[in-house]
Amino acid sequence: MQSKITRRGLAVVLGSGALALAGIALAQAPAFFRIGTGGTAGTYYPIGGLIANAISAPPQLVSTAVASNGSVANVNAIVGGAAESGLVQADVAFWAYSGTGVYDGKPKVAELRSIANLYPESVHLVVRKASNVKSVADLKGKKVSLDEPGSGTLLNAKAILAAFGVSEKDISAEYLKPNQAAEKMKDGSVDAFFFTGGFPAAAISELASTGSGIDILPITGAAAEKLAKDSPFFAADEIPAGTYKDVGAVKTIAVGAHWVTSAKVSNDTVYAVTKGLWSDKTRAALDAGHAKGKAIQKASALTGLQGVPLHPGAEKFYKEAGLLK
Repeated sequence: MQSKITRRGLAVVLGSGALALAGIALAQAPAFFRIGTGGTAGTYYPIGGLIANAISAPPQLVSTAVASNGSVANVNAIVGGAAESGLVQADVAFWAYSGTGVYDGKPKVAELRSIANLYPESVHLVVRKASNVKSVADLKGKKVSLDEPGSGTLLNAKAILAAFGVSEKDISAEYLKPNQAAEKMKDGSVDAFFFTGGFPAAAISELASTGSGIDILPITGAAAEKLAKDSPFFAADEIPAGTYKDVGAVKTIAVGAHWVTSAKVSNDTVYAVTKGLWSDKTRAALDAGHAKGKAIQKASALTGLQGVPLHPGAEKFYKEAGLLK
């Protein structure tokens, strides 16, 4: 006996099939995970790009690196929904989460969560040899770029100048990206500029290779020690000789580069991102792609993260990896 399918029955069958297909499509919908980085001449941008490319696993996870003004801008992008994550200096991340420092008087960014500590960011204070600047105090009366608004470098530069008894009124201050500052240094319209980031920095490497004649000033002594005491995010550091052409070893200070996200991002997504960060694929990409990539190690992934809590997705991975109990 031949069965008959009514129009209503057919509609139910087709409707069920459509729902099933929609369910499959929904299950396969990718999680988009943007990483706020920094200017293209710095270290955040290439490191962020290497990580984004390595952790992407379409269709489940699609990650992209986005150029930005730096740490503060990345926190703002996370809050505003323009990015799911960002590379942020440890001090800026703590200030944002706790509502202190530059965030004093502003709402706390209570949704901020940590994924990993990545590498130390060295403070570079680049000067023209012809400017005859030998110390931070010698910057008085000089044209100095402190980096652009929204950058962690700008905050560091102000703190360092203050520690050495130099105010913004004592200098002719400009607020330029490192590559713009380097270009102006070539023609003598900038005497010095600050940059906080992993070495080697592309803008400084290019400037040194042109034979313009540069030095990187040491940030040491009692003033630097007091700064580190007052702001424990800073630690003593050294830029090795030969990192930049014709520049010897330089003792300076550094602050950790942290990868942060929002508590609003799902646990599954952040777990996948964290697992991807510490995969063999990402390890190979970091080792081959940038000199600072080798410093990004799972053993130090949790160093200095006490100021901003781990995202539960990241915490799950670190527990599985035996780095957390």
